[in-house]
Amino acid sequence: MITMMTAKDVATMVKNKEELFILDVRNQTDYQDWRIEGEQVESINIPYFDLIDGVDGVLDQIPAHKKLLVVCAKEGSSKFVAEQLAEAGLEQVAYLQGGMKSWSEHLEQVLVYADERMKVYQYLRMGKGCLSYMVVSGGEALVIDPSRFTDVYLDAAKHEGAKISHIVDSHLHADHISGGKQLAQMTGADYYMMKSEGAVFSFKPLEEYDRIRFAQVDLRVLAVKTPGHTPGSVSFFVNDKLLFSGDTLFVGGLGRPDLGGKAAEWAQDLYDTVYEKIAAMADDVIVLPGHYAELDREVNEAGYVGAQLGVIRAANELMNQQDKKSFVDQVVAQSKTETPPNFEEIIAINRGVEEATAERQQELEIGPNRCALHHTHE
Repeated sequence: MITMMTAKDVATMVKNKEELFILDVRNQTDYQDWRIEGEQVESINIPYFDLIDGVDGVLDQIPAHKKLLVVCAKEGSSKFVAEQLAEAGLEQVAYLQGGMKSWSEHLEQVLVYADERMKVYQYLRMGKGCLSYMVVSGGEALVIDPSRFTDVYLDAAKHEGAKISHIVDSHLHADHISGGKQLAQMTGADYYMMKSEGAVFSFKPLEEYDRIRFAQVDLRVLAVKTPGHTPGSVSFFVNDKLLFSGDTLFVGGLGRPDLGGKAAEWAQDLYDTVYEKIAAMADDVIVLPGHYAELDREVNEAGYVGAQLGVIRAANELMNQQDKKSFVDQVVAQSKTETPPNFEEIIAINRGVEEATAERQQELEIGPNRCALHHTHE
């Protein structure tokens, strides 16, 4: 008999570093581009069409002592293969409900920080590498870089007895569709982003708000000229303790400055950001980025993606390079990697100049994020 696993079930196993063996029956290209990964996750790829006539030929590739999860794009193929494997005598067989589409859309809530003034939650989109946040204080909530799955934030705010009053996007995202506009419409919250991003709908321009205050939260807007994909990117420094760094600074690297076609120019601005604004911050500031590349390496013992600034500084050679030309040359060279899939269409949707159905949005977001220069792992 087979069982069904949800994306949340899988996320829990990955976070808890439980052993899981995955048979991924998507085509080889999709598997190589993007798959479920984790410290104790092992996977093989055998396309569905190679298994239609039977699974006997793959039984020797599947360890009998591990939980087996069969994965496909949407669910149907994996359920069929799982049934064949169970009939062949395997006992711990499951399939992923909703397939990789459900994995792409799952958000895992983790408590990041709590003191007498505020609580901070991180939302890990484990199948995408995207991170968003909620800061709660005095019956109000601020949401940072929300995904399009607005119900997650609405439910969390309700659970906290708080009203979402402020929403901020650190930049115009290139790898996923922002839920900021929709969430603002649903809650009446003030929605902020940089005017220089070129969005055509109504919002509060961060150029006019260097601080956002509510309850016991003081959020400072740190304008970071062109460090990532777009003409206006910012980081948010909350209560001088937490740096929500967007796509500027990651646990394992820096934001890539090439998607706007001005890699060398924008890399110079990134240098100024690193060596002027970030260099002035204390080592014990907790950095909370907008993305991660490798959960195993970037999630900490507390279960969230983030690290003290001093630790990141010490590990990242680009943050210890005093020569601007060398910095720029290295960033430009390492920016020449594969771009986020569909990034131009996603940016157009986030800017408000194009629209997309829910199905199209789902299609656009399938796959990993490619938003960082991860130097420390190479």
